[in-house]
Amino acid sequence: MLVSSLRTACLCVALLLPGQSQPQPPLQPIKSAGTPAFSGGETLSYEVEWRLIYAGSARMSFERHKAAGWESKLHLESAGLVSKLYKLEDNYRVELQDQFCATSSQFDAVEGSRKHQTNVTFDGAARKATYLERDVAKNQVIKTAETEIPPCVSDIIGALYKLRTIELEPGQSTQVPVSDGKKSVAAKVEAKEREDVTTKAGKFKTLRYEVFVFNGVLYKKNARLEIWMTDDNRKLPVQLRARMPFPIGAITFQLEKEERS
Repeated sequence: MLVSSLRTACLCVALLLPGQSQPQPPLQPIKSAGTPAFSGGETLSYEVEWRLIYAGSARMSFERHKAAGWESKLHLESAGLVSKLYKLEDNYRVELQDQFCATSSQFDAVEGSRKHQTNVTFDGAARKATYLERDVAKNQVIKTAETEIPPCVSDIIGALYKLRTIELEPGQSTQVPVSDGKKSVAAKVEAKEREDVTTKAGKFKTLRYEVFVFNGVLYKKNARLEIWMTDDNRKLPVQLRARMPFPIGAITFQLEKEERS
């Protein structure tokens, strides 16, 4: 249970947004933050902590891909006690076009003896996402699905990059269309408070956001998800925390290193 929660929380970092099924108050007007500071490419490395124990690492990269798009990759690897209990090594890749609309994604999960590959194709013109999950070791199809999507929909990583281009003040919220290939939702994120956060990468002035993604929205687990992004034009995600009930508790991702292309 710990490892699956760790993976779910990590995918929410980069993996950030889906929505809230309950009625929400009207959204506040929002404005663009201008040209993204990460548009030239970046690699962000995170340290993962579980109950003050080093649990693993995550690395997320973003770079230009082909003429009119980007490619983002996420690598998650367990370490220490968690790795002794259950070795985990996951790789996720997504291709994005203008406005961070997803076109395809591939998720290779190596968790213990299990090896799964999940491919999603996003067809904005046909307004359809196609999902295929396979057991690589057994060469078996595990699950297929199709879902309707809007003309421009982000995957979980593309949604994070899109959020980084939006200006929100405390008390304001916004929604972003997000799909994982099995479900399509209007993701809600609410800006909370300005706070100082210190990680191995330095001390940052941040704005804390709450992301409504757990509790049966996109993920069944009962939890709260918060993300701290720098309060400047970079909107650098420096900390992520998933708070889960006992016996899991809090899982925290803290920025360790930032590299620019």
